[in-house]
Amino acid sequence: MDDDAPVFVISVAAELSGMHPQTLRQYDRLGLVTPGRSGGGGRRYSTRDVALLREVQRLSQEEGVNLAGVKRIIELDNQVTALQARVSELREELAATRAQLEAARETVTAGLRRDLVPVRDAALVVWKPPPRR
Repeated sequence: MDDDAPVFVISVAAELSGMHPQTLRQYDRLGLVTPGRSGGGGRRYSTRDVALLREVQRLSQEEGVNLAGVKRIIELDNQVTALQARVSELREELAATRAQLEAARETVTAGLRRDLVPVRDAALVVWKPPPRR
């Protein structure tokens, strides 16, 4: 089952998270947890939502963080997750670009005359033989 699939009605999500349904409604109004909606507008919670509800409860009860602080922690956590995904995408793109560059280098090198050797960061010296007598 997909962790993001909205499958639990509010009473089941409240029981799974160990909270009162009214608390879940309040958290939804505050934007701490945003469940999906059914066709009739009823809240539908996913497994990920239930885990987030438990984390909100842990932070507020065990760590003493107020709800505004909990909301900020959740936002920052989401931002970190998004940034980690972007870094992963960029690493993959960089690896693909490096592979293309290496393939291009090999193609260019294969097309060079064998008596010529590419030299990097070197001065060009032209040799002119002395005139024949």
